[in-house]
Amino acid sequence: MMKAVEIRGQKLQTVTRPVPVPAKGEVLVKVHAAGVNRPDVLQRRGLYPPPAGVTDIPGLEIAGEIVGTKQKICALVPGGGYAEYCVVPKSLCLPLPKGFDFVRAAAIPETFFTVWRNLFDVGHLKKGESLLVHGGSSGIGTAAIQIAKAFGAKVFVTAGSDAKCKACKKLGAALAVNYRTQDFVAEVLKFTRARGVDVVLDMVGGDYLARNLKTLGAQGRHVSIAMMKGRMAEADIFEIMSKRLVLTGSTLRAQALPVKTALAKAVQKNLWPLLARKKIRPVIDRVFPLSQAQAAHDHLEAGNHVGKVVLRVFHEK
Repeated sequence: MMKAVEIRGQKLQTVTRPVPVPAKGEVLVKVHAAGVNRPDVLQRRGLYPPPAGVTDIPGLEIAGEIVGTKQKICALVPGGGYAEYCVVPKSLCLPLPKGFDFVRAAAIPETFFTVWRNLFDVGHLKKGESLLVHGGSSGIGTAAIQIAKAFGAKVFVTAGSDAKCKACKKLGAALAVNYRTQDFVAEVLKFTRARGVDVVLDMVGGDYLARNLKTLGAQGRHVSIAMMKGRMAEADIFEIMSKRLVLTGSTLRAQALPVKTALAKAVQKNLWPLLARKKIRPVIDRVFPLSQAQAAHDHLEAGNHVGKVVLRVFHEK
């Protein structure tokens, strides 16, 4: 048996569950840390159910040891991360980057996989181009700033306070706009001398879509990865036509295993060397014990964090 976290009445509770049994092509991992992400919060609220056949235990990224070999790994998982043990497809197990402990490694998979896929595979961001990231101080945002800059792009962000903007600039953002006190459209166009940006990475949705399109330059790409302000939006079709814009986006959790496997290989090839050399790093805001998973969600929802929230799993001997 193992300790795990389950959802009861939109709240998280620590319970005892049977240790899962790996299927063919899977391994059992002794979890030492698990990342906390917005999709976990949505699942807790009943707005983002797990795919068919996936455990109802939340948690999309882990770091730990493969049972039997004690190989230290981190991995993207479709669910089950908030527990002492988790089953993981072998092809998604990546070695801990050089110099990383379990807590820092657990902050990598969901965030860095999402950023790599949406900036480069979907958004086709290139060296010398510019990128606007909303939620610059989030786990996704702090990773996107560093990764895009490392590959030669200029990064602009929005964040909800002057302190968060300062943190984003420290990570490498060329422009950080406090969306509560400034108009990000006006600020971005002013900074780019009306040229606009090449790519927008948007997790806000709703009325941000129309505003984002105004910040895009010719042949710009708008990449949607979440919809915190709603899934419906209005857009100026002529603006899309005249600028030759591309509106696209993606989800990660429901992707087929071959897609995730190819993504894992690309992330390891392109980002692991940068992590080992400390050119990029996951930013950790706070670490909670597994038993305080609800407090971790409360902290994330309060919106005062900069970077990732992580759960540490303590195994009793």
